[in-house]
Amino acid sequence: MSKIQKKSVGIGLRSPHYLHLLEAQPDIGFLEIHSENYFNPHSKNHDYLEQIAQHYPLSFHGIGLSLGSSDPISQQHLKKLKTLVDRFQPALVSDHLSWCSLQGNFFNDLLPIPYTEEALACFTDNVNQVQDFLQRQIIVENPSSYLEYQNSDMSEAQFLNTLTEKTGCGLLLDLNNVYVSAINQQFSVSEYLAAINHQHVQEIHLAGHSKKEVDGETLLIDTHSTQVSDAVWDIYQQYLHTTATDAITLIEWDVDIPALDDLLIEAQKAQHIRQVAK
Repeated sequence: MSKIQKKSVGIGLRSPHYLHLLEAQPDIGFLEIHSENYFNPHSKNHDYLEQIAQHYPLSFHGIGLSLGSSDPISQQHLKKLKTLVDRFQPALVSDHLSWCSLQGNFFNDLLPIPYTEEALACFTDNVNQVQDFLQRQIIVENPSSYLEYQNSDMSEAQFLNTLTEKTGCGLLLDLNNVYVSAINQQFSVSEYLAAINHQHVQEIHLAGHSKKEVDGETLLIDTHSTQVSDAVWDIYQQYLHTTATDAITLIEWDVDIPALDDLLIEAQKAQHIRQVAK
């Protein structure tokens, strides 16, 4: 199994960087892949992953399990994920607090769920099913949000904390998502983070966001298309200082992907903040 050192900083593995990574082999704590991009064992992506995995530990990050859906988990998807996990033995396997399928229809988005007992029971069952099938723990990422359900009867932090207690899963704490949601929903970042059970946080995500004007108001959108904002860097620094967490950190950049060297500068900044926070 891949082993990632505690407090390591990594980057997302993206196809424009395959050759540069293999040639330069820069000093990176780990690489994170989007699992679904490597399901085809005969693809170029898979071939490159075989080579790159010889040099770097891996984390797998999925978007397609639809853990929040009342639909049954796709057995085809689950089998492909298990084949990939068994082959590369990543240090972590993650997916999102969201849903993306309904009555057999798949939506190419991470859709929000209500924070209710019914939704929690459904999500718990699905996480347990995935963990039993993979025979290993998964970790679940907090979403970016743009609306909230009126029938929610618990906070997002309560939902996540209870989920970890019921399933034994871990948490992937996306600090950009926390900030985006806090601005859009007008809640306190510090209160949200104080409510999270940090013992279960195994990975932190840092990413950039965009702004859009909607009906005269500014909406933040989790686009992963730019550098990490100063506000999110500040949250990261404060979070490390407050919790002394051993969680690993990932720089996400999925749209308008920069040169590898520019991405490494972001990772080095995270590493510097990490070292100062010790």
